[in-house]
Amino acid sequence: MNGFADHGLDEGAFGEKAGGFRENIRTFDAFPKTKPTYTRRTSTGGYTTLVLILLSSFLSISEFLRWYRGHETHLFSVEKGVSHQLQINLDIVVPMLCHDLHINVQDASGDRILAGDMLTKDPTDWGHWVDVSGTHQLADVKYVKEEEEDTHVGHVLGEVGVRRKKKFKRTPRVGRGAGAGRSCRIYGSLEGNKVQGDFHITARGHGYLEMSAHLDHDAFNFSHIINELSFGPLYPTLLNPLDRTYATTNDHFYKYQYYLSVVPTIYTRSPSPPPSQDTLHNTPLPPDYSNRNTIITNQYAATSQSHP
Repeated sequence: MNGFADHGLDEGAFGEKAGGFRENIRTFDAFPKTKPTYTRRTSTGGYTTLVLILLSSFLSISEFLRWYRGHETHLFSVEKGVSHQLQINLDIVVPMLCHDLHINVQDASGDRILAGDMLTKDPTDWGHWVDVSGTHQLADVKYVKEEEEDTHVGHVLGEVGVRRKKKFKRTPRVGRGAGAGRSCRIYGSLEGNKVQGDFHITARGHGYLEMSAHLDHDAFNFSHIINELSFGPLYPTLLNPLDRTYATTNDHFYKYQYYLSVVPTIYTRSPSPPPSQDTLHNTPLPPDYSNRNTIITNQYAATSQSHP
């Protein structure tokens, strides 16, 4: 048939032999293949198949992980509602005696807050803080990546969820000796008006009209270590631009200035951002509002200017 017999060829050699119904079902193949007699295996065929399987598995897993992590989107909008107060969290160490330091807050509305009466001041040793691992100068490139991690939603919610601490750690015990306890740790939280203002740490008798005697300039030393400076609810595990930074000087009469721009921030895993205010009472949500998928806090950018 079809000339196979004329050339001495057997048509049955190119297909399965005819059989019963069961045999036909068993040998059915929608994509018939050439008999093994007429094929030749290559040495690279199996390796190619293995590589393709591994590549397909890698792409499938990577796409699944990408879907699982989700896509991070940054949205910017005008803050709705009116909030009047903003919590300030501070933990700073200055190598001066506590009774020689005055802390005040003065804002654009003219209000002055005697922050020294609202914050805790503990005598401490400078050496307990300056050699702690992780302390660095502002804008140290080694810590830029670590700060950037705390701007991603997954990292922020993970840090706060796993290590939800809202207290300052205790001051280490003061050592013994002539120079022990000659530094001051100032820490705590206070409420301020949500307007532009200045936070001042000055020496006794300087900066404001006061009845106390002026401190001698030779006793000045405004070197400092900032362990925490944040706005809103206290989340010690989140790293802010000025956290764990230090600045030192050998000059007695030296001024440090930091300029901050604070921006309210909401971190959320929800597909739609949470409302910025309580629609039932038409009032802003509490600043410490949070759940497992949402945290309301504040970010800030910092620049410094220091000179004698």
